Amino acid sequence: MLTAPEKSVLEQIDEGLVTRLASALVRAPARYTPNANPPGGEAPTVGVLVDQAVELGLDVVTSEAAPDRANVSVRLPGGEAPGLLLLGHTDVVPVGDGWTGDPWSGRIADGRLHGRGAADMKGGLAAALTAMAALRRAGVPLAGPVELAAMVDEENHGIGIRHFLAEGCGEFAGCIVAEPTELQTIIAARGDSYVEFLITGRQAHAGNPADGANAIIGAATVIQAIERWQTELAAHAHLLAGPATWSIGTIHGGSGPTVVAGECTIVADRRLLPRESAEAVLADVRRRVDELGLTARGISVRVRMTMDMPGFETPPDHRLVQVAESALADAGGPRWGLGGWTAACDGGFISRDAGVPVVVLGPGSVAEHAHRPNESVAVAELVTAARTYALAALRLIGTQDQ
Repeated sequence: MLTAPEKSVLEQIDEGLVTRLASALVRAPARYTPNANPPGGEAPTVGVLVDQAVELGLDVVTSEAAPDRANVSVRLPGGEAPGLLLLGHTDVVPVGDGWTGDPWSGRIADGRLHGRGAADMKGGLAAALTAMAALRRAGVPLAGPVELAAMVDEENHGIGIRHFLAEGCGEFAGCIVAEPTELQTIIAARGDSYVEFLITGRQAHAGNPADGANAIIGAATVIQAIERWQTELAAHAHLLAGPATWSIGTIHGGSGPTVVAGECTIVADRRLLPRESAEAVLADVRRRVDELGLTARGISVRVRMTMDMPGFETPPDHRLVQVAESALADAGGPRWGLGGWTAACDGGFISRDAGVPVVVLGPGSVAEHAHRPNESVAVAELVTAARTYALAALRLIGTQDQ
């Protein structure tokens, strides 16, 4: 049964407000940086987010994680108790091909908000803002603060979350990442890493290939090894988050058909299991590469990890998990049960580096709509997410008169 403060807060959550906020965020297009993928360009979205938060009477602080790439912290003050962190990001992936309408329209049609970032994750940002505005309007004296931290560069190297943690993120009883989960409470998620293999051979005239050492042939050996490693990983899946995986993303090498290739570079995505160490993975890969015997063929391989994002796992009986599930149920959300996520998010940093328990819970589908043409999210899910975040804040933090 809802308490009187909970009822008063839910009465303040307005479908029109969350729709207006989300639509305005989607209409702020990314100004792409050439030859970067994802391209950044969060500044227009950051500007809209800041203006919206100020209009709603919330406190706003920005901090540059990189030139023209500012994190945003929107705060609802409370007492001295640990607060609730709502975590999101302001960058989106490139638009890509296949759209049947304007990807920056932010239009509402058939009960859905359409446009790049609608699901991943401007809709989640709007739901979090709406929840915080409702808490403020209801005048409930929270025992601790609520903060929405919107990071840059989540889709790439995690510049924003690393900067946020380096500045000191404060004390929180829990973190809800507002990424698209179809309103399922996610308690385990994989991490991610990028592994680069720089294969170096020896150039020679193609008429006498034995005079050289072909780096592309060396790369083929590495690729075959990665395929074997992928098969090994598939046999050791995490119960909720699935197996660690390898996926080769790019390969570049050689200078022309008449030259034995002296260099070739492979970049692969290596998904990490919850609690799996990126450092241990890198050491294992280097050992396995050494065992391929390429040195005897005049080929060297330098392996480095250019990005790593940790996964996380929160026990199902943790108070944050129980609060999130009860809030979701009382907000009218679906009853999916607790789940895992094969995607990665900034929540892993919060869990590992700040020691704050994390769940992922937000509107939209990462599988069906995120990173795809014609991205959209149901308006009804935005409303339910806002209701869920508001109730979760009340229940996790408590009020000053409790």
